[in-house]
Amino acid sequence: MDDDINNWWYNKDLRYDEWVQIPVSGPRPLPRYKHAAAVVDEKMYIAGGSRNGRQLSDVQVFDLGSFTWSSLKLKANAGEDGDSSSQQILPATSGHSMIRWGEKLLLLGGSSKDSSDHLMVRYIDIETCQFGVIKTSGSVPVARTGQSATLVGSRVILFGGEDMSRKLLNDVHVLDLESMTWDLIKTTQAPPTPRYDHAAAVQGERYLLIFGGCSHSIFFNDLHLLDMQTMEWSQPQIQGDLVSPRAGHAGINVDGSWFIVGGGDNKSGCPETLVWNMSKLVWSVLTVAKQKDPLSSEGLSVCSAMIGGENHLLAFGGYNGRYSNEVFVLRPKARDFLRPKIFQSPAAAAAAASVSSAYALSKSEKLDFMQLDDINSKPSVNGHPLDDVTVKSEAIKEEKRLLELSIAEVRAENSRLRDEINEVNSTHTELTKELQSVQGQLLGERSRCVNLEAKIAELQKMLESMQSVEDQARALRNQKSALDQETEHAATVQRQSSGGVWRWLGGGGESDAN
Repeated sequence: MDDDINNWWYNKDLRYDEWVQIPVSGPRPLPRYKHAAAVVDEKMYIAGGSRNGRQLSDVQVFDLGSFTWSSLKLKANAGEDGDSSSQQILPATSGHSMIRWGEKLLLLGGSSKDSSDHLMVRYIDIETCQFGVIKTSGSVPVARTGQSATLVGSRVILFGGEDMSRKLLNDVHVLDLESMTWDLIKTTQAPPTPRYDHAAAVQGERYLLIFGGCSHSIFFNDLHLLDMQTMEWSQPQIQGDLVSPRAGHAGINVDGSWFIVGGGDNKSGCPETLVWNMSKLVWSVLTVAKQKDPLSSEGLSVCSAMIGGENHLLAFGGYNGRYSNEVFVLRPKARDFLRPKIFQSPAAAAAAASVSSAYALSKSEKLDFMQLDDINSKPSVNGHPLDDVTVKSEAIKEEKRLLELSIAEVRAENSRLRDEINEVNSTHTELTKELQSVQGQLLGERSRCVNLEAKIAELQKMLESMQSVEDQARALRNQKSALDQETEHAATVQRQSSGGVWRWLGGGGESDAN
């Protein structure tokens, strides 16, 4: 498929903001998830991953022009002594990050059998197909998986993850790619909860954004921001659609829009593709896939590629009940970025105030200069130069427009706050009703307890009276037993007395007969 046909397929057949499966030709790589992906020169590189509990070590290349897969055959880079046997071929790895740096792909962290105590940085040279390990210095982070690695200029910002002992992390490290030196960053304010399998992005090479992820039992949908000038953490006030908690999702920043694809909570996948408008601080749902679609999988990857002069999103792999090796493409529509908001950190607010003041001052000085320079050389009305009147009129119109926009924003904010207050009031009313219901139940239970206590007291009295009756019965039984014994004794004595008389009478008769 040549470039003309390729561009026609992408731009003609693709609607905006809809995922379409690419018709792949020839053999495909093994399905997988928790791999790493990057695009270089209209080719998408896939490294490692996991499938059926087994980690993978291959590097696959998808040609965006021919829609075909090929395998990248790596060769170990010889060491300083020229012996390549001492170098290990790319180990089977999953949960790692991949960054493009020039003509190299840098692989950071991940879980593999040869994991050391500290995080390893490997590289793949896509020109020479050589592979090796980069020696780093400084405060090297501990080995980990599920971290985020974000490229900012010539630095990589590493956040969070899970170490080899399954300890959750929320530390921040910076790798200088020029010197290959690590620094541990000390931050202020409340950081995100320790987590892994989150997504990260950078706005304006200043703000690091962290979204979602999970601990060992909780899935998150929160958004955190790190001002990399002041190293302060904050949580911006956001608007828009509600987003569900998720981990294992993928994110990519394209022209100020942060696209979030897939993820899940180990029970079900997240079918919606989200867009975070970095200028307006608004979440929106771009499109929704089917529940068992690969696009609602955990551990998938997403990249951006310039095709036919437009940015496109490319998604690959993932797991949602089954492993995927499909490639999907989305053509995003340009977003509105008028009147961007400034993140509400103290440093950002001060910067915004400074910029606004400088802009207002320069505009005022420019107007004064134009008025003084032109007042004596241009036609006037009532003593005022025509251009001066026009400039002032335009300035007033612009100021009016800005004020109207500000008023509209304030009204929108008031409306949002009013909705929040109504929601809080509604929740308070429901909770009050529930509390009253519980209080009524407690009163009923208390009355029941009083009745039970009264019955217990009556039973205790009955038991006490029964004990007295039993004592009387025992005494009567004893008396009856004594009377029975006396009666039996009297009868015995009487029988003995009667027998003696007859024996005496009988004995006398025999004597007389003799």
